[in-house]
Amino acid sequence: MDYKIGAVVIGRNEGQRLINCLDSLIGKVDVIVYVDSGSTDNSIIEAQKRMIDVVSLDLKRPFTAARARNEGVNHLFLNHPDLSAIQFVDGDCDIQPNWVDKAQEFFEQNPQYAVVCGRRRERFPEQSVYNALCDIEWDTPVGDVNACGGDALIRVDAFKQVGGFRDELIAGEEPEMCFRLREQGWKVYRLDAEMTLHDAAMTKFTQWWSRAKRAGYAYTLSVGLHGRSTEKFRVKELKSIVAWGAVLPIFIGFFSMYHMSAILLLLLYPLQLVRLFIKFKTLNKPMAMRFYYAASTVLAKFPQFFGVVQCLLNKKRGKVARLIEYK
Repeated sequence: MDYKIGAVVIGRNEGQRLINCLDSLIGKVDVIVYVDSGSTDNSIIEAQKRMIDVVSLDLKRPFTAARARNEGVNHLFLNHPDLSAIQFVDGDCDIQPNWVDKAQEFFEQNPQYAVVCGRRRERFPEQSVYNALCDIEWDTPVGDVNACGGDALIRVDAFKQVGGFRDELIAGEEPEMCFRLREQGWKVYRLDAEMTLHDAAMTKFTQWWSRAKRAGYAYTLSVGLHGRSTEKFRVKELKSIVAWGAVLPIFIGFFSMYHMSAILLLLLYPLQLVRLFIKFKTLNKPMAMRFYYAASTVLAKFPQFFGVVQCLLNKKRGKVARLIEYK
């Protein structure tokens, strides 16, 4: 079978990261399109120097990764209608040398799968604790999974069947599309294979906070779309955010005005940290990183709840959502 793979790369002001990304794809796929979201650096020039098609998003419409990926796919479909699969890559990631061949082989042997992804690693986990936390976050189980991230190979027939990503989602667009694919009977698989190197470039607490806030926004959007499904998509995660990020602090604050012993309920947070620290022993990470990861999981409930509130306020006001960026 003549298996033809296209790649959609999205980015804005990624600099050297984009150059590394594009160079890692050349010769690995049949055609590449770069979708630029208003870069002010030389991103477009660098893509054109490599004879890569460029799609520049209309500045009059809000940028989202979902919209960028869809416009890249539309460009590929228009100019290369014979594609079998599409490799999506964020512009701050490099494709590993053998990934595309392994993913294609999996698709050819497993026609029931719509999406295949692999191992994403942080390029510089030693540069900051926030990068290291991302590296742990990427270390997810292999096998059948519910969702992929921004880097994945997706079968064209499946992508067309569900209409691609939802343009309006400012975050969480990949799990949401995977949910719709699974509803149509497709499957998602994570190979135990190196897929991409990612550069989070997070060195500040404010970046971590914004990223966590965006996650809360995404969970809220997802529940609004599919929370009433049989799967109750993202409902558990949203309940956890609201409970730990709002209900418990409000409860403690209110009852401590009547009885100071209510403040002792704050001990639930360090107890949760200890529980997660023990749970994360399967991560095979140093104790310090397990502690940081457990602590970040607990503390993230607060910025995530701010994301929940922002999402609900935007919805009530009929306000168009804007990207919550962390770099």
